[in-house]
Amino acid sequence: MSVRALKRKYGVGYETVQRALASSLPEPRKKMRPRETRLDPYKPVIDAILTADLTAPRKQRHTVKRIYDRLLDEHDAADISYQMVRGYVADRREEIRLLTGKGVVDAFVPQTHKPGAEAEVDFGDVTVKLAGELVTCYLFAFRLSYSGKAVHRIFASAGQEAFFEGHVHALNVLGGVPTGSVRYDNLRAAVAQVLGLSRRRVEAERWTAFRSHYGLEAFYCQPGIRGAHEKGGVEGQIGWFRRNHLVPVPEVDTLAELNAMIDRWDQEDDARRIRSRPRTIGEYFAAEQPLLVPLPEEPFETGRLSTPRVDRYSQICVPMNRYSVPVRLIGRTVRVMLHASELVVYDGREEVARHERLIARGATRLDLDHYLEALVRKPGALPGATALDQARAAGRFTPIHDAWWQAAVKAHGEREGTRALIEVLLLSRHLPHEHLITGLASALKTGALTADAVALEARKAADADTEPEDLPQPVVPGQPGFTPLPAAVRAHLPPDRRPLPSVAHYDELLRLRRPDRPTP
Repeated sequence: MSVRALKRKYGVGYETVQRALASSLPEPRKKMRPRETRLDPYKPVIDAILTADLTAPRKQRHTVKRIYDRLLDEHDAADISYQMVRGYVADRREEIRLLTGKGVVDAFVPQTHKPGAEAEVDFGDVTVKLAGELVTCYLFAFRLSYSGKAVHRIFASAGQEAFFEGHVHALNVLGGVPTGSVRYDNLRAAVAQVLGLSRRRVEAERWTAFRSHYGLEAFYCQPGIRGAHEKGGVEGQIGWFRRNHLVPVPEVDTLAELNAMIDRWDQEDDARRIRSRPRTIGEYFAAEQPLLVPLPEEPFETGRLSTPRVDRYSQICVPMNRYSVPVRLIGRTVRVMLHASELVVYDGREEVARHERLIARGATRLDLDHYLEALVRKPGALPGATALDQARAAGRFTPIHDAWWQAAVKAHGEREGTRALIEVLLLSRHLPHEHLITGLASALKTGALTADAVALEARKAADADTEPEDLPQPVVPGQPGFTPLPAAVRAHLPPDRRPLPSVAHYDELLRLRRPDRPTP
């Protein structure tokens, strides 16, 4: 084809056809000349200032504003703006440091970890649908550096109690303690103060006691984002676990249920290979586990002890939340052992209350059983009691309770009917909840609207659950077997007119009592 035909076919010019015929590879694209700006005449001045700052004292170096002010005062640069100077300095400062050999290029050096020697610990936030409500919880991760074996636990908070309990759970699962250092952030549960730019730290007192108990050697990373790469294994592990096991958002009733699922996932992850490793995590951990230091025999108390005073509402305040205790403790000081997921209240050595720990701040958790002694004297306070609303929401106060209550109020009146319900609620301290519900249903069906009738029906339900049905009745040797009469026969029997037995003969035993001590 001629040049003219090629031009018509491809829609290009004569020079383009000649270059294509000369070489099948196109010429490199020409770089556009940088567009001129009003800052160009002052760039050498800015470069000189930034170069001089490299040897100036650290606290007496130029800021962007100071450079801009000097350009205005010394060079009459009225046609430039502060934003122009700031953008140029942001890019040029690091370039000058690199050109002069004083900059550091971000690079990562591969590391080799010895079996059983090193580990990494971190927290990560996760979102969980807990009892139908979206809440933010915290995922604790303890990862061995050699094998990649990781143990996870989810807590309602990332406080010191959760930090300790996560360690205890992880070390028990792993079956030992690393012989070398464990890498940590500068989290408040462990570090009270960072001393300058060094690796020295002022540790929290209880954390020092915990480390001493288990023989842990702590290595603290640099503060902020600069130290994230120093424990990149656990940082990536939390992200991987969140994406692979917590997507979509899990829906559970309690954190204990979710942690049971996490334990199963951790065991399944032992069959996983990390990148191009020839063996699985479980195979590497099998070789690493015998090299760990054995755990101490005595346990460490991970809970935090406090001694709040019970107010007139029979409540105590523990870290921004309020919990109920029995009303008999009003005005007294109690001991509270706060754990990551629950708190236990003691009066002396006696445990008087146990609550699941609240997640949100400023919340209240009340137990209706703690207020029953006060409600016996004030039955009118029960319908509007906050503890009653929480008992309904938790399923402890069922519709059967409400139906029996309404029937009792209709039969005995508002005050006495409510008091009868409170007496029924007191039975829950001695009878299982499911048996009490059965007793309420039976008493409501027969119209027996007293606490004694409910207790009788509940004990019948308890006896029916405990007595074996298929076992034969014991037969006493030498005595004939006992066979009850049919109901139709018993209905036609004559009435029993025998006199009732008397215990009057026992009154003779009272004649030795002195007159000044009458018989009660």
